[in-house]
Amino acid sequence: MIRRAVPGLTSLRVLDDGCGLGAYVTRLRGLGASAFGLDYELDRVRAAAAKTGLRVFVCGASEHLPYPDGAFDVVLSNEVIEHVEDDRAAVQEMARVLRKGGRIVLFCPNRWYPVEQHGVFWRGRYHFGNIPLVNYLPDPLRNRLAPHVRTYSRRRLRAVWAGLPLRVVRETVIFGGYDNLVLRMGLAGRILRWVLQAAEGTPLNRIGLSHLVVLERV
Repeated sequence: MIRRAVPGLTSLRVLDDGCGLGAYVTRLRGLGASAFGLDYELDRVRAAAAKTGLRVFVCGASEHLPYPDGAFDVVLSNEVIEHVEDDRAAVQEMARVLRKGGRIVLFCPNRWYPVEQHGVFWRGRYHFGNIPLVNYLPDPLRNRLAPHVRTYSRRRLRAVWAGLPLRVVRETVIFGGYDNLVLRMGLAGRILRWVLQAAEGTPLNRIGLSHLVVLERV
């Protein structure tokens, strides 16, 4: 999906904004891209550098990217903006470090997915796991249960980049890879994954896992 979103990706300069342990950076560099990674967690940055042997990882905040204007052809943000302190500032920084014509490939949680995957807080304790129907609650209730993570309707997501020098190239909702489901359920899991992924591009994608948005710097 990322390669389809950015023609010629393998010859471009790419920032993985929220790179974690560097899996995407490693894969992109293996394909020929000049890829760099930034993450807010210093331990992850150190682990990524140690694991890959690459000196391309930086610890920093998405709202204050430590790169000059126009430094990249592509910024990848994979399930990150829901965690940052200021999501609009983060997208504004992505736009700043892009050259004109460069692209942001953005994944983030869909408000209408039936399961909240980040766990909830209940009676002062955090409960890890997939909790059904939390995101269908009114905002005041939903945000009390899951104050640590945002989720996005299409309207709310569009407001994040409204007024910024970005145009929408593609905007859709996707289902997941569900590798753990396949691992646990075998053939039944593979069939379920196929059914869900086949729903992409149909009205059923309204309840898909994540938004996928491709934005171009203008």
